[in-house]
Amino acid sequence: MTEFVTSADGSRIAFNRDGGGPAVILIGGAMQFRAFDPTTVELARQLAAGGFTVINYDRRGRGETVAEPPFTLAREIEALRTLIDMAGGSAGLFGNSSGGAIALAAAAAAAPITKLAMFEVPLDDESGAEGAVFLEGIRERIAAGDDERIIEFFMSDMPPEWLEGARRSEGWPMMVSIGPSLEVDAEALAWTQSAPRAQLWADITQQTLVMLGEETLDVMPPAAESIVATLPNARIVTIPASEHGWEPGVMAPRLAEFFGS
Repeated sequence: MTEFVTSADGSRIAFNRDGGGPAVILIGGAMQFRAFDPTTVELARQLAAGGFTVINYDRRGRGETVAEPPFTLAREIEALRTLIDMAGGSAGLFGNSSGGAIALAAAAAAAPITKLAMFEVPLDDESGAEGAVFLEGIRERIAAGDDERIIEFFMSDMPPEWLEGARRSEGWPMMVSIGPSLEVDAEALAWTQSAPRAQLWADITQQTLVMLGEETLDVMPPAAESIVATLPNARIVTIPASEHGWEPGVMAPRLAEFFGS
């Protein structure tokens, strides 16, 4: 059953709460929200069965979380703080893809986070400007009001068959409808290049699990290595996964072991 909690900017954040025990909040990446992401819904069910209170929420501007622009990283962190407070005052975070960058930003902002887990956060080089250029491109297309071009631009660095498959899928109109909310994903990734990571992440001391698929894109291993090289309590594990995706039956026990240890 959908529940709602009101964030600091007045947005009503929609979420499902499953299970009982220590709280874990799932942060979706690009194009992910509950009605469009059965894989994460099943992950929440399996993780809850392992003894956790699992919060799976729709990010601002997606699904049942109706919110007004601007869609910013600061407001996304505000929403996370509200969910953490609702969950009892502290929670572990699992960020998928660009959701992992949002999790890092929340931890750097001193949100009350117990542990961090993330899967294949697509970070560019620490000292690069790619993220800022990408964010500007997203913002230009948002300002133009062309949501389809937002999705095309966001997926321009991905394998071309991913975009073609998305265009042909029944889910394309849904993806287009949430285009403006991708500004947060782009901003979070740009933020990771905005200063030396040791400076940006100086206050992130939580235990951190950085996961990679056995078959992954070239950008992912160096990104994971950069995170682990910068954070004092981070480690990399490889899991059976490919094509930047994972199965709930593989992910749930990994997360249960990590958050329960």
